[in-house]
Amino acid sequence: MVILKIETNQAGQRLDKFLGKYLPEAPAGFFYKMLRKKNITLNDKKAEGREILKQNDRVTFWLADETILKFGGYVPGSDERIEPACASGPGGQIQSQIQPVRASGQDRDEIYRLAYKQLQDIPVLYEDDHVLILDKPAGILTQQAKPGDLSLNEWMIGYLLDTGAINSQELRLFKPSVCNRLDRNTSGLVLCGKSLPGSQALSELIRRRGVRKFYRTICVGILRADADNAGLTLQGYLQKDSRTNRVRVTGQGPGDYIHTVCRPLRYGSLSTDLPQKPLYFTELEVELITGKTHQIRAHLASAGHPLVGDCKYGKAQVNGVFKQRFDLQWQLLQACRLEFPVLDGPLTALGGTNVQAPLPACFTSILAELKPFIPYDKGGEHK
Repeated sequence: MVILKIETNQAGQRLDKFLGKYLPEAPAGFFYKMLRKKNITLNDKKAEGREILKQNDRVTFWLADETILKFGGYVPGSDERIEPACASGPGGQIQSQIQPVRASGQDRDEIYRLAYKQLQDIPVLYEDDHVLILDKPAGILTQQAKPGDLSLNEWMIGYLLDTGAINSQELRLFKPSVCNRLDRNTSGLVLCGKSLPGSQALSELIRRRGVRKFYRTICVGILRADADNAGLTLQGYLQKDSRTNRVRVTGQGPGDYIHTVCRPLRYGSLSTDLPQKPLYFTELEVELITGKTHQIRAHLASAGHPLVGDCKYGKAQVNGVFKQRFDLQWQLLQACRLEFPVLDGPLTALGGTNVQAPLPACFTSILAELKPFIPYDKGGEHK
């Protein structure tokens, strides 16, 4: 028999979800059968599986080690309390000396430690007991696209293992995870849930758009602000082609409604050998009111101002100039700032703060090469 005490990172979820994590190879019907027969109990009572677990609850498995090995790929480790199979109740617990045995023979945490070792120079900009905020470099996946990928999510778990914030046994029942995604070639701030309460609170905050998300970029051409310089509001509908992984923006539905606010920071020119010389650009701060796939890239491209370096929605000739002169190989887009409202619960420490990421070196070097200028009045403006 195995008795598990529910800790912070297991509380707040349904019992059947918890059982699925503890014995991931077991079919769902197995759990409901065991619950019905009281071979699995909650606080020594019969349960249905829909119960929400609370801290200090006790889940008891009246199962043989062989069953746990079959459905979990291990037998109880030294940190899990077990009793002899003939025991009639939860008393007389002893410490198991049986060490974990993996059915695959591989260390299940190997990929996390490998990611932490290989994906170097990922700054941690904020950390508390519940939340991590990382500064993702361009070129790194936020989450795995296929098994075996080394992504920011694997790096983050490897970091927590390395710092002792979580251990291998805890990972069996709760895996910290990133809570928002950036495109592989977009850099900047990524929110991560370090604990289950932190993950749940961050996910809810993002779902209700409670955190303001700002980006920095450079677009082609001159994008003017409104008269009061409050920013240019772009709205439309986004339609995705999953076959090509491209989106297009239209003025009317169908599609997902998108809302983007752009505030020009400065204008610059760059001398080139292209026929239309020099080229003109606008440095922007962009706020995502909604957050959809490729929203900033596609929305600005549809307005005639694609991002510098964007090979999917941009201008090939312009991208060629920046690749040759600055070795820019992807869109110049940085998730640069997060603004949080006053918060409570696991996000209390983060409430009312702003977290900023510095611009990547490539971004700052390009800004340094752009020659500042003031656009002409309408009618004589640069194109």
